[in-house]
Amino acid sequence: MAARPIIRFPDPRLRQKAEPVVAFDAELRSLAKDLTEAMLAAPGIGITAPHIGVLRRLVVLRLESDAAAQAYLNPEIVWFSPETIRHVEGSVSMPGVNEEIERAARVRVRYQDLDGVEHEEEAEGLRAVCHQHEIDQLDGIFWIDRLSKLKRDRLIKKFEKLQRLGA
Repeated sequence: MAARPIIRFPDPRLRQKAEPVVAFDAELRSLAKDLTEAMLAAPGIGITAPHIGVLRRLVVLRLESDAAAQAYLNPEIVWFSPETIRHVEGSVSMPGVNEEIERAARVRVRYQDLDGVEHEEEAEGLRAVCHQHEIDQLDGIFWIDRLSKLKRDRLIKKFEKLQRLGA
């Protein structure tokens, strides 16, 4: 089966807040599997259910160091380090463009797994950046909202040009 299509910027669903996951069932597992397939096909290292048009608080991450993709349900950042880092970010919903964003260097994330069991994870570097980026998306904050208006406008123009050229 083909991966579910990823919605593209400026789809308004990318600016909507996702609803909490309340049912930890076969349908949720199927959604997590579909989301993982869409992320790998993109390709990407992180994706949220809103990226495929499903407004639920589900994130899937798979960094190069990970053996397998990991699902995070109802994730929330419970602590941010005062230190920050800058990292180049982009989105599976806005392919072909990226820009450097400043984020907390370390975070602690509370989330549930696919069985509804609660966990906490400390993350630093790229994993911390990914958590912040994807949780922003669940809150309806698209990554370019973290840029200055000038950088955001330039990036949107570049993306629109790429879309016109069929990239």
